[in-house]
Amino acid sequence: MKKLSIILMIILWAVQTLAQQAYFVDGYHGGIYGHYPIEWKTQFIVDQLAQHPDWRIGIEMEPETWDTVQVRTPEAYRMFETVAVSKQVEFTNPTYAQPYCYNISGESIIRQFQYGIAKINTHFPKVDFLTYSVEEPCFTSCLPQILKLFGYKYAVIKCPNTCWGGYSGAYGGELVNWVGPDGTSILAVPRYACEGLEENSTWQTTAWGNSEVYLKACRDAGIKHPVGMCFQDAGWKYGPWLGENKSNSIYVRWRDYFENISTGKTDDDWHLSQEDVHVNLMWGSQVMQRIAQEVRTSENKIVMAEKMSVMAHLMNGYSYAQTDMDEAWRTLMLAQHHDSWIVPYNRLNKQGTWADAIKRWTDQTNSIADGIVEASMRSFDKGSAVVGNQQGYVRVYNTLGSERVEVVDILLPREYVDAEWEIYDWKQKKVGYSIEKEGENIRLFFEAKVPPFGYSTYCIKRRKIGRKVDSENRKVNEREYVVENELYKIVFDLSKGGTIKSLIAKQEGNKEFAKQTGEYALGELRGHFFEEGKFRSSTETPAKLTVLRDNVYEKKVKIEGEIASHPFTQIVTLTQGDKRIDFELTVDWKGNVGIGEYKEKNWRDNRRAYCDDRYKLSVLFPVELASPRIYKDAPFDVCESKLEDTFFNSWDQIKHNIILHWVDLVEQKGDYALALLSNHTTSYSYGKDYPLGLTAQYSGQGLWGPDYKITAPLKMKYAIIPHRGKWDEASIATNSDQWNEPLLCSYHSLAELESKSFVDLQNTGYQVSSAQLRDGKIVLRLFNVEGENTQCKVTLGMPLSSVEEVDLNGKSIERKKIEVRSGRTEMLVSMPRFGLKTFVLN
Repeated sequence: MKKLSIILMIILWAVQTLAQQAYFVDGYHGGIYGHYPIEWKTQFIVDQLAQHPDWRIGIEMEPETWDTVQVRTPEAYRMFETVAVSKQVEFTNPTYAQPYCYNISGESIIRQFQYGIAKINTHFPKVDFLTYSVEEPCFTSCLPQILKLFGYKYAVIKCPNTCWGGYSGAYGGELVNWVGPDGTSILAVPRYACEGLEENSTWQTTAWGNSEVYLKACRDAGIKHPVGMCFQDAGWKYGPWLGENKSNSIYVRWRDYFENISTGKTDDDWHLSQEDVHVNLMWGSQVMQRIAQEVRTSENKIVMAEKMSVMAHLMNGYSYAQTDMDEAWRTLMLAQHHDSWIVPYNRLNKQGTWADAIKRWTDQTNSIADGIVEASMRSFDKGSAVVGNQQGYVRVYNTLGSERVEVVDILLPREYVDAEWEIYDWKQKKVGYSIEKEGENIRLFFEAKVPPFGYSTYCIKRRKIGRKVDSENRKVNEREYVVENELYKIVFDLSKGGTIKSLIAKQEGNKEFAKQTGEYALGELRGHFFEEGKFRSSTETPAKLTVLRDNVYEKKVKIEGEIASHPFTQIVTLTQGDKRIDFELTVDWKGNVGIGEYKEKNWRDNRRAYCDDRYKLSVLFPVELASPRIYKDAPFDVCESKLEDTFFNSWDQIKHNIILHWVDLVEQKGDYALALLSNHTTSYSYGKDYPLGLTAQYSGQGLWGPDYKITAPLKMKYAIIPHRGKWDEASIATNSDQWNEPLLCSYHSLAELESKSFVDLQNTGYQVSSAQLRDGKIVLRLFNVEGENTQCKVTLGMPLSSVEEVDLNGKSIERKKIEVRSGRTEMLVSMPRFGLKTFVLN
């Protein structure tokens, strides 16, 4: 009996010990652009792994790092080649430049993985990628689908040691099924519901060191196999992070934890919303605004360049040099590095700061992309001009997968200045137009009809000499001024800074969108100038209005006013047939002034001056909508906001208030809505008794202490779309795409008078996420943003021998059944809302 009691006690002790066993994932984060001391780091990692055979690490290193390591420390590199595929090491984040993901386009995220994986595999061909884990909050809601399409099995939604810029929401226990917006699920370790934010810290959760407090919280929550994590900065000279005080922890790789230690499965499905990504950067600061605009411009240019080259290839056999396109993506990806956004004032190298490097990188991307677009257009030339030729041609290109009828403008050669002429489409039908003098040239306006992912050609026929065109600006002195076209009637109140007193949408039942009562005005600039100790508004001083353009196709006015004595201009444009109202804002600051809640003194404080966007300079949009709610886009996703408001002022209370491309304010009990589009990733504000606001300027001390000063004029573009119905019913995502990928025009002395479509998505609600040339084939990626999960017919304007659906690694998923008729290829495609599919066209 006594022996039995002893045995039972031993068994009980063993069970309790096993139940208390903790695990820890260690690793290194950084790289050649972040932190990686080339001369000693690689050898240090190899030596530490040899000295501690029970140690396990995750590697999250910028892939380009290995190029330099191979050259500078070849012996250490050769030794690391061996350990890279050992049971001690796992590569967890292969992205090319470790982007945050939530702040860039979905297509950019895919390329970050594709180029990063390829680069790592050139050095370590046998390395595979099963678990996504990161040191910083590099999360976004669509990742399950992207990861699965790259062959990943697992993900980790926590970053315990580097939460300066944010953290994931706390949810669940040991494992969750992370479900993306398209329904794709990936097994994940979350930031546990019991994993709190560390006290007296503004950058850590409690999981960073497997403290007894953390492990007890895990045990109390019923987590059988608690795991902590810290990816050390590569610049740190530490070996095993927990040192001698391991708290009964065993070092593991994430893949081993998932497959050999954890329960391995769960019924807990977490439909992670974009608002579960609690992130906060220096939104509104001038340096951040400039970076975000530069990245957005390059994102738009590079995907358009790829698409244009596909059209030119199909028509004329044109191909770009792959090395050029790879370099364009490389420099854009580097500009998307998380350090680019969180420490823009840090010195990167002898050539300057991160912000300086981003300007160089995006300029390089733009130069290559512009060159490819120009070469694609030139490839359509059909010979040279003929002496005495009485006609020319304008070709209009559409890089989207849906038909577009939009006003375009193009600067014509000087020979058209003193001439009368007519315009005809490819069917020889006369087209209306308007012209304006611009310097020594003529700018032509006309409405173009362009098929999906294709082009249309228009002929300009000169008739006789004799008509001189002229235009001039017209200043307005009235108290109010009305700008009107077939869609809108806008009344500008010049006595109150040129704000919009009335905005009537004629085709939406003459709905008045501008709020007629209340404290705020539509289009008002408002911010807290903390050196003055008060809010200042553009409504405080009268404005002047100048009519810049007034023809049947375009109405454009310039409003000049002041805010807190600083001059600003707003250029407002209405275009025939376009529901979008465009704004271009410039504030010519007289000098650096403080704008924010208060003057920041200690950047380590939990309470922060740069969090509450109501105090930043904002453009406000008070609208007559009944109990509206917010929808906002995210990479390959659209999120319905569940937040009562966006207001917070401390690190531990971050709310997701990011506008990537657009937000839509939609009535809950009505049918009206107002969409707001931004030309860069930034923040928005909204709450009860406070209108939708677009962040325009913060100035003051910020993250890590630098003074985020005003050093140049504020320049930004935005747009609004008054509409009916939800965002998908009103095609807001498509409208945003049209704004980001405008119709392109080229002038030709000779050209075929024709109209062609290469990819017709048949009004399915799909988008052409990308179309590119790769190894002599066309790779087409479609994204379902507004369509239903039904079979849809896609028409490809070319005869194909085969179409193969592939994953993001290029591996075959299935060979599509196709039908070729009259030089066109048809196939049926089905995918859920927010789904992705990639096809190789042979």
